[in-house]
Amino acid sequence: MRFLFVAFILLAPPPIKPWLMRTLLGARIGRHVRIGWFAAISAHHIAIGDESEIRALTVISCSGDVAIGRYSIISSFILVYGASDLIIGDHSYVGPQTLINCDERVRIGSYSALGARCMVYTHGSFFPYTEGYWVRFGPVTIGDSVWCAAGVFIHPGVTIGDNVFVNSRSVVTQDVASGEVLEGFPARAVTTMDRLKRSMTPRRRDAAARQILAHFVELELRRELRLHVQEHDGQATVQVRGRPYLLLCVPARGDAPAAGDLAGRRVIALVTRPDWRVPGHAHIYPLDLLTYRTPRSNDPIHNALRSFLMRYYGIQLEYSDLSK
Repeated sequence: MRFLFVAFILLAPPPIKPWLMRTLLGARIGRHVRIGWFAAISAHHIAIGDESEIRALTVISCSGDVAIGRYSIISSFILVYGASDLIIGDHSYVGPQTLINCDERVRIGSYSALGARCMVYTHGSFFPYTEGYWVRFGPVTIGDSVWCAAGVFIHPGVTIGDNVFVNSRSVVTQDVASGEVLEGFPARAVTTMDRLKRSMTPRRRDAAARQILAHFVELELRRELRLHVQEHDGQATVQVRGRPYLLLCVPARGDAPAAGDLAGRRVIALVTRPDWRVPGHAHIYPLDLLTYRTPRSNDPIHNALRSFLMRYYGIQLEYSDLSK
């Protein structure tokens, strides 16, 4: 009977899939969870946190438990299977065409990512063990703030610590300490994460926000949407479906925009000013790059910029009411 329920959910329209999983499978599904076309999950217990997404043509079939945290994305064309558990934290990402074997438990922490076409195995065997060939079994643990770039292969029994980058096409055969950067076949440490980072002063963060906004205007608004955008003094104005928009940055220092300057336009703002409060204006959508918060909206430009921040700059924002 459970197989029939899962097959029905696989074929069902995406808007009703969360309800069907709660009703038919007893799953705990959070708010605003999205499950795409021809995607399905089968497990002993299923829990998916708020705002997470399982994209189209992904199948997760585990005899153990499946738990996915808040704001996590499981992309398309992914296969997860096995006799044990899949545990994924908050704000994590599994890229398209990834394969995860869960015959032993696989745990992925929060703010971690597997790029496209990664492979995670918890068992390794093909040649006969009775003829002297080795086999290997073991759970795989990936810590918090780990980025495995495209095509990384993780062997059974591997534990990767926190704050780690594994370069693309690397093969991870042994445990990885926290804070390392690895690459190669087999993967070896080449430097540390601390050496890759630069300290971010308020001035540098303001410059980063201006760069992001200019990139968004060029790539998304001009190239993708083919809109006519006017730029002046770090601000951009554009008409979308007859509605005037103003895109700007609210820097850490200097004058902040007042409500009177913004009247009559829908405003999208990248904010790097501490404790900034939205002026008394109903059509301002701030994206706060200090608290990583933004209000929920149906505005297409606001949502496009939020997705752009995550896709191109690794900035993940949670929803909240910033006017309070």
